[in-house]
Amino acid sequence: MTARYTVDQVADALIHLSRERGIEITNLKLQKLLYYAQAWYLANTDEPLFDADFEAWVHGPVVPQVFRRFREYRWNPITETVDPPEASLAGYVEAILGSYGRLSATQLERLTHQEDPWKDARKGYARDESSAEIISKESMRRYYGKKSA
Repeated sequence: MTARYTVDQVADALIHLSRERGIEITNLKLQKLLYYAQAWYLANTDEPLFDADFEAWVHGPVVPQVFRRFREYRWNPITETVDPPEASLAGYVEAILGSYGRLSATQLERLTHQEDPWKDARKGYARDESSAEIISKESMRRYYGKKSA
């Protein structure tokens, strides 16, 4: 399975297109939008959108390298300048933003906490216990594939 894009390309696309829509995007919200972008791409194509893995952190799925990239913003909106995405990625990201963009970071976090891929990766951990458990792409593909059927 070869990914079409890097995780940074998808993150930049989400940031750029969110700004165009007037949606503020924090690191927490970005992580959840990346998660849903990957999940639905896996469900619909059986291929990953990007190669990076999500870890099942306390506040939901996180790609650590993207978290570190935007760590300085903490809970504030990301203001970094990013390039516009290529057309094929933009179209897909627009669809994700259409479904999830108006939800707050907290609402998106709650949503991921109700879904099996994150819950299964967190089995055996207390609610507030740190975890670096990987949320498998296969669990995401299966779970969201059933939801789209």
